[in-house]
Amino acid sequence: MGDIEIAQKNKMERIAALAKEKLGISEEHLEPYGHYKAKISLDYLETLKERPDGKLILVTAISPTPAGEGKTTTSVGLTDALNRIGKKAAVCLREPSLGPCFGMKGGAAGGGYAQVVPMEDINLHFTGDFHAIGLANNLLAAMVDNHIHHGNSLAIDQRRVVWRRVVDMNDRALREITVALGGMSNGFPRTDGFDIVVASEVMAIFCLATSLGELKERLGNIIVGYTRKREPIRARELNAHGAMTVLLKDAFQPNLVQTLEGNMAFIHGGPFANIAHGCNSVIATQSALKLADYVVTEAGFGADLGAEKFIDIKCRKSGLKPDASVVVATIRALKYHGGADVKELEQENLDALEKGIKNLERHVRNVREHWGLPCVVAINRFSADTQAEIDLLRQKLGHLQVEVVLAEHWAKGGAGAEELAHAVVDTIDKCPASFQLTYEDDLPLWQKMETLAKKIYSASEVVADTKIRAQVKRLQDAGFGDYPICVAKTQYSFSTDAKLLGAPEDHVVKVREVRLAAGAEFVIMICGDIMTMPGLPKVPAAERIDLDENGTVVGLF
Repeated sequence: MGDIEIAQKNKMERIAALAKEKLGISEEHLEPYGHYKAKISLDYLETLKERPDGKLILVTAISPTPAGEGKTTTSVGLTDALNRIGKKAAVCLREPSLGPCFGMKGGAAGGGYAQVVPMEDINLHFTGDFHAIGLANNLLAAMVDNHIHHGNSLAIDQRRVVWRRVVDMNDRALREITVALGGMSNGFPRTDGFDIVVASEVMAIFCLATSLGELKERLGNIIVGYTRKREPIRARELNAHGAMTVLLKDAFQPNLVQTLEGNMAFIHGGPFANIAHGCNSVIATQSALKLADYVVTEAGFGADLGAEKFIDIKCRKSGLKPDASVVVATIRALKYHGGADVKELEQENLDALEKGIKNLERHVRNVREHWGLPCVVAINRFSADTQAEIDLLRQKLGHLQVEVVLAEHWAKGGAGAEELAHAVVDTIDKCPASFQLTYEDDLPLWQKMETLAKKIYSASEVVADTKIRAQVKRLQDAGFGDYPICVAKTQYSFSTDAKLLGAPEDHVVKVREVRLAAGAEFVIMICGDIMTMPGLPKVPAAERIDLDENGTVVGLF
């Protein structure tokens, strides 16, 4: 059976009963969205603040490949396994974006017998959070143009409007557009463009704020444009942040669903990791840590993107500190990194595997040496993996003194990840984390980028044209120098070239664009040819998604 058939055959428990049984949350503190989804009251979450935190486990992965790694699947399987061995555990995940669901990726709720459900709801409209985020973003965009149309008392320079519109769909035709055509009544024509919702600064703010008050404050700090004298204009000067907060107030409550095995899953927020900071909401993670003894969370794509931003943005801003990390890999994906053709990954290929292991080694070294986290390597096992390949992998990783665990949660659910669960618990108990950031706040912006590129990506240098360097200097001089860096680059390589697989060294990172996210409080460095509005592939997943004659969703995976 495929993922969607497995999910549809699963008998779910009513979320109110499950929340009471597993986490002790009374029904009065839940806002149900049907029988199997609910939001948790913010007032109730306030009462948990004096409780001690559970242990936080960060799941990350090697650089992604077409062969797949199974990071979300492993996060779910590990959570189920922890509960199976007697631990009170919950998982915290991001909400899937409709762009990838209808683009290349299909569904994003785990896979096989390690999924979160209701799978179709989670992958589609869920509880409407992304719609609320998109509307809040676009309300601000509309108010900017409306202000200019009605006299422009703030003296916004139309050439320096930086606030873009968003839509939660991959649509390359919207990357660069012209708005306000059609005459005087439609405003003043100018060049504009769309990003995908998950790249919106509103999404980042939503996921970093810890209260509605902080949410409103951060929204008010958004810079929408500049005057001719380059003075910033913020959302609060347009009186937009109050209405934006109203649109987001219900969405801001964390979502609670369940795994196939009836364990608790917080799924809330979802910034992309290759173009945004790639983590679920702080408020969901903090809430889970008050309610469970072990919390498993994931960060998007490879550790160089998702885990780095989890550490340098989410943890820096919230005070969260992981107790351990799990780095997920598949033998298939490692062979791809070693040069094997994607059509031949089912065949034993020790030479390609040996070369590809270097990608995994670097990620493990980064996690342990640069962030100070004890680490377990989880090999998401496929039936085609041979014993010779497994033996070679363990042999080559022996010098790292890291535990390598084969996990079969896709086929067996939590039972297939019990060894992984024991390994993670033992690692937490025996190897306390010495958590550290990649760089300190007081390092200048350009040096932060250089430190990140050289330490984590193994680059030789970071380059940019004179215009970009001048822009970075202006941000530094304007008081934004203590902000962390959010790098937007390809997820497929440590470099900015998606074709440089494995563990490239001494490559050059070119910054082509810089954006300030003053509300989210980070500086975005856009590198290589990465786009903040993706396009659909030649054969999008949308072509396979349908309703059958019984009204059942098919084609999500």
